[in-house]
Amino acid sequence: MEPKTTTFDATGQKLGRLATQIAMELAGKNSPHYVKNEVPNVKVVVTNASKLSINAKKFTEKEYERYSGYPGGFAVDSLAKLITKKGYGEAIKLAVYGMLPINKLRSRIIQNLSTTE
Repeated sequence: MEPKTTTFDATGQKLGRLATQIAMELAGKNSPHYVKNEVPNVKVVVTNASKLSINAKKFTEKEYERYSGYPGGFAVDSLAKLITKKGYGEAIKLAVYGMLPINKLRSRIIQNLSTTE
């Protein structure tokens, strides 16, 4: 069966508001065939990711934490550093990933998200 493809235009939208819409679509919650223990057959494409509306304050104060598991391996990056390093698509992906249910399907669901700058 062909996957249902949904396209979101990020022009002028806030990061969190867009991420909630994408998370609902990826989880399949807006479908009458929703089953929580299956990955829905849905693909989401986000266009114009670089045209998100983000405050200057959020660029500096929003932080993303990473830990490698080794001593001294804790790193904190700001949103601005994340965007310059990996692009706007990674910021959207992390926001959506945090809104998906925390279970074994989470990593498989997020693979159905693709972004274009």
